[in-house]
Amino acid sequence: MTLVLAGARLPGSGEVVDVTLRDGVIAGVAPSGGRIASEAERIDLDGRWLIPGLWDQHVHFTQWAQTARRLDVSRAASAADAAALVGARVSADPGTDVLVGFGFHDALWPDLPTRELLDAAAGERPVVLIAGDLHCSWLNTAAFERLAPSAEGALLREDESFALTSRLTPSDAATLDRWAAEAAQQAARRGVVGIVDLEYGWNLDVWTRRIAAGARSLRVEFGVYRDRIADAVALGLRTGRAVDDTDGLLTMGPFKVISDGSLNTRTALCRHPYPDGGHGVANLTPAELLADLRFAVGNGIEPAVHAIGDEANRLALDAFEAVGSGGRIEHAQLIDPADIPRFAALGVTASVQPEHAMDDRDVADRLWAGRTADAFPLASLLASGARLAFGSDAPVAPLDPWAAIASAVGRSRDGREPWHPEQRVTTPAALAASARTRVAVGEAADLAVLESDPLAASADELRGMPVAATLLAGRFTHSVLD
Repeated sequence: MTLVLAGARLPGSGEVVDVTLRDGVIAGVAPSGGRIASEAERIDLDGRWLIPGLWDQHVHFTQWAQTARRLDVSRAASAADAAALVGARVSADPGTDVLVGFGFHDALWPDLPTRELLDAAAGERPVVLIAGDLHCSWLNTAAFERLAPSAEGALLREDESFALTSRLTPSDAATLDRWAAEAAQQAARRGVVGIVDLEYGWNLDVWTRRIAAGARSLRVEFGVYRDRIADAVALGLRTGRAVDDTDGLLTMGPFKVISDGSLNTRTALCRHPYPDGGHGVANLTPAELLADLRFAVGNGIEPAVHAIGDEANRLALDAFEAVGSGGRIEHAQLIDPADIPRFAALGVTASVQPEHAMDDRDVADRLWAGRTADAFPLASLLASGARLAFGSDAPVAPLDPWAAIASAVGRSRDGREPWHPEQRVTTPAALAASARTRVAVGEAADLAVLESDPLAASADELRGMPVAATLLAGRFTHSVLD
């Protein structure tokens, strides 16, 4: 089938063009008004703007699909506030199932999250509240007894928390897949054509099942973790290699290595101490990190190292240098200026989430006092020649590339003054960091149609950018076109 998108405008160009799509690729880009083959279907864009389809290059998709069904505690200003939200939900919806909440940030709370607070709010009902950074969970006594009977205190951190949250899913795959399909469709409405899914667990089977059942709104690159990397290698999976019988929609992605923790949980590994005197945590020794990267690279799987603190980033770059291979660093939130040129020199992509800078600015100002000029250094990375890849880390931030683009361009949200505006990037740079293709002959026909010119939009206007249509391999996954 041949489809012509007629009367399209390309951002940065005053020319109006007709774009011909055939067999899933862009077959022609010509000045508008020329002859269109009689067998072609014509869709008039009427001067709307056409851009490459957008990618979210770091998501936890199953967690994201569940977030709308969980108690939102992101606005809680204290542990007591969060407990009050739990109490209100339990009163309105009594039951014996585990009540799961999401989104708390305790680094700025004036009080401590304790078992006693949740016990008083929920009684015998098990409650698990997951931190907004996914690196910590707060449980009441009933939840500990059911889910983690040997644990002490009120909080689970890092690996213990990851293991718990991966179990808090519906018992039937059909329910979860239905929620995932809804989340994928919502992503398509925002111009998204692909994701890098770094959900915990074995996602080859999950996405093969979803695609076989008709989930065709997104391209998916799925990652693996330490506990399944050997299985991926044994199956012959290699980064960039499509999985059979998925029509090219499912591809092997990176090997995710979590080298440190997070800012809010005070576990991001840093050279300088936090106010409590700690430096964060190293989940792996340098030797273990190096061995992991060598194994992955030697078997054709791209490493993606989670590194948030400046010391974690230095150690990750050291490991990439020792291996002699590029890859990705996920988050790269705090970087010593001396390490910034190493990204480009080593061929390491900075896989970053600009919206986190807006979420974390107050926490960073407190916990990284005096060092926030080195936090989320997007402009510095770009100026050094590094490749940026934007994502959301959903559900940590919403799966919406326009939020990431707006935060990168404006370094502001909710009417606040820009935070370290010297690290803003241009809109063309932000769009490039959110896409994999170009509007050019021979490229995949993965496209988004916009109602407004993104290059003329303010940061606030970018955040709410209206998307008229999204196409994946030349077929519409979303459209409000007449």
